Amino acid sequence: MYKLIVSDLDETLLNNSHEICDKNIEMINLASKMGIKFIPATGRGFGEISNILKTLDLYDKENEYVISYNGCALTENKSSRIMSFDGLPFGKANELYKFGITKDVCIHVYTKEMRYVYNLNDWEKQRFINQGTPYQEINEQSLEFLRDTEIAKVIYQNLDVPYLKKLSEEMTEMTDNAVSVSFSSNCYMELNKIGVNKGDAVLNLAKLLEVNPQEVIVVGDNYNDVSMLKIAGLSVAAGNAVQDVKDMCHYVCKNDNNDGVLAEVIEKFILKK
Repeated sequence: MYKLIVSDLDETLLNNSHEICDKNIEMINLASKMGIKFIPATGRGFGEISNILKTLDLYDKENEYVISYNGCALTENKSSRIMSFDGLPFGKANELYKFGITKDVCIHVYTKEMRYVYNLNDWEKQRFINQGTPYQEINEQSLEFLRDTEIAKVIYQNLDVPYLKKLSEEMTEMTDNAVSVSFSSNCYMELNKIGVNKGDAVLNLAKLLEVNPQEVIVVGDNYNDVSMLKIAGLSVAAGNAVQDVKDMCHYVCKNDNNDGVLAEVIEKFILKK
């Protein structure tokens, strides 16, 4: 019997309008009534997904949790209580930022309270609007203004994924043994502290809840989901997932993120229809 369903948000739970379709809401609520916890695991910050938690009736609830910033933070929904936070050291975050401003990328710098954005482009601005994401534009040449603020992660954004992957190769000396590099949404290079990933966060939460990893379903679509898909009792790829993710999962959904990925998973593996 599965006890946890852990799901990525963008391009997995959410459709292209960044909303949860009715079928997903219905099935997640049904699973919750059966005693199965639903855990969002996202690259976004906890404070950016309150509308999603409200839609799923998980907002401000005790014993309900969110994994955010790609595993940097674990938060209990009640009073937004941060249970763990493992961000980038300031020096490394500043080094990544200074490197990024010399390249053709939009840079996101995440703190607990805000997403700071350098070199914002029209495509990314529209995505923020669609998501309802709060952000603050900056033009600083360093992150000195954040020296005394905990930094969760840094992101480089460009729609040219091969360009981002080429950058990651250029950065090897900077990232080796210090930074975990992953990719998401077919436009982001995600830069977390080494060892920080969704997989370890899921394992830590499962241990806290006294749940065996074999009792966990994990659903995702992109490379930053790989670490948690690897440790799941049942790993599931959205129908729109990148091929590498599909190839590694136990099950690939017929539905894509616009048609109800979570609804399909719950119907097939929880209700066993």
